[in-house]
Amino acid sequence: MQDVKKKLMSAVDQMPAFPKSVHQVLKLAGDINCSQKELVEVIKKDPVFTLKILRLVNSAYFGLAREVTSINHASVYLGLNTLKNVALGLAAVGAIPKSNVAGLDMGAFWLHSLAVATGTRMLGSMLGVSRDEAADYFAAGLLHDIGKVVFALYMPNEFAQVGEKIAEQGTSLKQAELDVIGATHADIGSMLAEKWNLPGDLHDAIARHHTPDKGKPSQLVDCVFVADQISKKLAFGSAGDYMVEELPKSIEERFSLDLDGLIKEMPTLDEEVEHARIFIKLGEAS
Repeated sequence: MQDVKKKLMSAVDQMPAFPKSVHQVLKLAGDINCSQKELVEVIKKDPVFTLKILRLVNSAYFGLAREVTSINHASVYLGLNTLKNVALGLAAVGAIPKSNVAGLDMGAFWLHSLAVATGTRMLGSMLGVSRDEAADYFAAGLLHDIGKVVFALYMPNEFAQVGEKIAEQGTSLKQAELDVIGATHADIGSMLAEKWNLPGDLHDAIARHHTPDKGKPSQLVDCVFVADQISKKLAFGSAGDYMVEELPKSIEERFSLDLDGLIKEMPTLDEEVEHARIFIKLGEAS
C-alpha cells in the first residue's frame, strides 16, 4: 500500500500548479471577510486571465442582456462565488495538457466533464440551489474526473492496461483501476484537490463521485453522481467508463425521481452543454 501511495504522490507532484493569481482568488474567496474589491484587484493583475473571464462572461453561457466591459462589472453581475468558480474552471482546463501518451481522448474527456458540470448545476437548481451556489455545482462536475488525467499523464502504462482490462473483461473502470493500480481515479483526484488547495466541498465531490453513499450525506456529491450517470447514458463524450450505475435509494428519494425521470426534467441539457464549451475553448487558449 505504501508503494501505491508513493507512486500516486509522485504522479500528483508532477501535475502543473495553478497560476499565482488563481491561488490567491481561491484563498480570498474562502475567506468570509473577503470583499469583492480585493478579489477584483487580484484578477486584474493578470491581464490574460482578465480577458478570458470577460470573454466568458459575455458568452452565451451566461446569456447576459448587455456587454460587460470590466472585471468590476463582472463581479457585480456574477457575485463573488461565481467569479471564483469561473476562475477555477478556466485555470483547471488551462493546467491540463491537450494530449497524453496513454490515449485518453481529451476532446471526449472534456465533453463528458462539461455534460456532468452542466447536469450537476441543473440538478442543483432543481433542488433549489441559488444561482451563486450553482457555480460550485458546475465546478464540481467539471473537475470530478480530474484523477483520470493524472493517471493518463504520469502513469500512462498502467492507465492503458486499465483500458485493456475493461475492453477484454467488461469490468467496471473502478474495479479495473483497483486491480491494475491499487487505487481509483477518485483517490488520486482527491490528492490533486489537496495539492491545488481546492475548497472542501469540491474536494469531497471529486473523492466520492462514485461512492455517494459512503461518508456524510451530501447534496452536491449526489448531484455529481447522478449527472455522471446521465452523461454516460446519453453518451456525452467519454472518459473510459461506459457503465451506468444504479441510483442509490437515498438519491432517488432526494429527487423523488429515477434516472429516466430526471433526464426528462432536463430537456435543455444538450443546448446548455453546447454553451458551456466556451470554458474549454478559453481555458485551453494560451
